Amino acid sequence: MQNRLLPALLALAGLLSPLAVAAGTCERLVATGDPEQPPYLWRDPQHPDQLIGASADLLELLAKALGIRIDLVRAGSRPGAEEEVASGRVDLLLGSFPGGARLESMDFIEPALFVQSAVVWMHRDRVFSYGGWSDLYGHPGAILADGRFAREFDPLSSTSLPLEEVPTLAEALYKLQRGEVAYLIEEPHAVRAAAETLGMLAEIQPLSPLLSEGLYLAMGRDSACNEPELRARLAAKLAELRAAGLAEGLLQRNAERWKAQGLPSSPAAQ
Repeated sequence: MQNRLLPALLALAGLLSPLAVAAGTCERLVATGDPEQPPYLWRDPQHPDQLIGASADLLELLAKALGIRIDLVRAGSRPGAEEEVASGRVDLLLGSFPGGARLESMDFIEPALFVQSAVVWMHRDRVFSYGGWSDLYGHPGAILADGRFAREFDPLSSTSLPLEEVPTLAEALYKLQRGEVAYLIEEPHAVRAAAETLGMLAEIQPLSPLLSEGLYLAMGRDSACNEPELRARLAAKLAELRAAGLAEGLLQRNAERWKAQGLPSSPAAQ
């Protein structure tokens, strides 16, 4: 059933009235994104130069609904992808938080592709009283080194929580299992997929999301295709696709896909 989901969603996108780009404007766009962001985006282990994931699937639906071609390419690491878009060599950045220098070099398109939540995870045998942010102080926690929440989630990066930066999600879960940290902060789909693969899903407990932030599609201001009319069309079709309620299905499908591949490109893996 999972394998049939994307064709069905593509058929749904086809029902949305195609809005072809007017003659004389860009009929082909190039996009890139963070290659270490499963289940949103990661490198296909069978084709390492290709990016796959929920963001890639949503971009494909968006391109079909608009009647334009959008090629998704790998441009190295997340900073490399951002540089390619900021320079104008690539048109679109897929799945980025708005903030920092990106706001100066890119136009972010509303609505967000997805809303990503930072969830607090504890071991079921060592749950402590938790009613909110302040209860985490005084307890050692873990976060992925160079991960989205360590560097990009602005509200979290500015705190003084005692967080150990761990290179991989698997290592963070093992530290939680051994009691070396009291909690882990990470988005839910990746944690559930990794914990199930490692046989730990029954041992961990998610608490209420600590905070949430949108992952957006952004267009470089130096892109030759950056025109108000095209941005408006992208926004309108993206809003239609979001209103169709596709986000959760795409995330679940791609979390299963990532898990079935053996969790390649684990977040923050070296």
